[in-house]
Amino acid sequence: MMQTRRQRAVLSAQSRPHLKRHVRLQFDPVRSAWAVLSPEKVFWPDEVSLDILRLCDGQHTVPQIVDELAGQYDAPRQDIAPDVEEFLQEWSDRFLVTL
Repeated sequence: MMQTRRQRAVLSAQSRPHLKRHVRLQFDPVRSAWAVLSPEKVFWPDEVSLDILRLCDGQHTVPQIVDELAGQYDAPRQDIAPDVEEFLQEWSDRFLVTL
């Protein structure tokens, strides 16, 4: 029996992250909070994570996401870039975001 191993996608400046087809953002009116729904899993992202995920539309590159968030939060780009990149890589590793 032959097993195939998934090759890890690695984030790059050219990546245009988007949510996997089976993942969606949905507002939960009972909790008044946004949820990330995936088969058999629910994530409750904080405000910053939610802002990153909303920009994962397949149109924005990673540098564009960082620029957008730097403007939103009035923060130096170089300060937030490592956190954004780490978040996107982690969510890709969890099969929630496609790079």
